[in-house]
Amino acid sequence: MVSFIDEHRGEHGVEPICSALQAAPSTYYAAKKRQPSTRALRDAILKNVLFVLWCTNRKVYGAHKLWKAAHRAGHDVGRDQVGRLMRELGIRGVSKCRKRVFTTRSDPDAGRPADLVKRDFSAAHPNGLWVTDITYVPTRTGMAYVCFITDAFSRMIVGWRVAAHMRTDMVLDALEMARHSRRAGRLVGLVTHSDAGSQFVRAIHRAPGRDRGDTEHRHGGGCTTTPSPRRSTACTKPNASTGPTPTAGRTSATSS
Repeated sequence: MVSFIDEHRGEHGVEPICSALQAAPSTYYAAKKRQPSTRALRDAILKNVLFVLWCTNRKVYGAHKLWKAAHRAGHDVGRDQVGRLMRELGIRGVSKCRKRVFTTRSDPDAGRPADLVKRDFSAAHPNGLWVTDITYVPTRTGMAYVCFITDAFSRMIVGWRVAAHMRTDMVLDALEMARHSRRAGRLVGLVTHSDAGSQFVRAIHRAPGRDRGDTEHRHGGGCTTTPSPRRSTACTKPNASTGPTPTAGRTSATSS
């Protein structure tokens, strides 16, 4: 209110503005004459102290460590107060956050089949709709990537693969494991849904027998193809046998 009156007092005067704001003019004049509060004076001193401590510690301390450093220096200050003063000073600590990982890398100009699922993830029977995606798990030796394949009817994970990379091979191994876990050489009518990540799109182009028209293989984000008669989906290795891949579902020594 005081700053508003200061801004407009030259045009309207103090008394008319106070009358419109329903405030006494004496309140305005008392605020103008009042000395800085004890808190404001103490904050000004602590700001200098905290800034010096922050610079001394290579400008990496956050609120918690700076609060501990202030206590070691003999200053009685609260943890929340340190955080407030740091915000007012515009300083902050250095966070050792992990680099953000993107598991979906799509090419908008690349051609891919249409999306036939249309966000309808219901299935009337087992092996009618599989949903797959890739996630990541931080480990001490690096990032481990996991490809899951889930049956939409039973919500059961029918295939998975862990690797230290996000190449197409892990998708193919997970699909081979899913086919073997269902003990079926050919799954007629199976629909597999995924995003438009490059791993899944490349798996389609590597699949044999795409032009045989056996069953539909659907991918979210616009991927549809037809699998080989000996495969559950189109995402299978061209020269692999009908048996499961020996490494399917196993964790490599690096990622474990």
